[in-house]
Amino acid sequence: MVKLSGSILAANLLNLKEELKRVENLIDEIHIDVMDGHFVPNLTFGFPLISAVKEVTNLPIDVHLMVTNPEFHIEKLLDYDIQRITVHIESTHHIHRAITKIKENNIEAFVTLNPGTPLVFIEEVIPYIDGVLVMSVNPGFSGQKFIAKSIEKIKTLNNWKQKHGMNYSIAVDGGVNDSNADVIISAGANILIMGYGIFKNPELENFSKQLRKK
Repeated sequence: MVKLSGSILAANLLNLKEELKRVENLIDEIHIDVMDGHFVPNLTFGFPLISAVKEVTNLPIDVHLMVTNPEFHIEKLLDYDIQRITVHIESTHHIHRAITKIKENNIEAFVTLNPGTPLVFIEEVIPYIDGVLVMSVNPGFSGQKFIAKSIEKIKTLNNWKQKHGMNYSIAVDGGVNDSNADVIISAGANILIMGYGIFKNPELENFSKQLRKK
């Protein structure tokens, strides 16, 4: 089944509780982008906001670390009862160690890579992870246009999965919306991370219903 993940970066943060309640029956999980202004050119959410989100929804939470020194943040996140941590391959020299730390604490470990990073960079850790997040925009800001070449990465990841009998998830984040969702799913993705496509979508209920039929 295809899952719909709501990126709160595009939500109305002045009314975040109401925003989450408005969409929580139409999506499957919450996506929180933690940005440090160094790995990406933006500052966003920290640990207090993660706690606040957990107080108002029971949906699973995926924390996407767009930070340098992700190991520090991973250690802190272990106390927050979240379901998934996503780490950039470009952000650490010790990706295997980071993945191991996450999984040892019964949290799903996803690895992600920027649009300009070849898939070969993550090939060695594929057997150890729960999923791959394909960044289909350059990370840092919501509302960017989907990079079409990302479809080839999704297809390659799906081919690897079929060829080697693996069962990792393939998530996609950046410029995902009603118009390109079918193409992305057909390429092999099973988690669609959407900000504007959820929180700014007047047709979210219809889109959610259609997605659940796939």
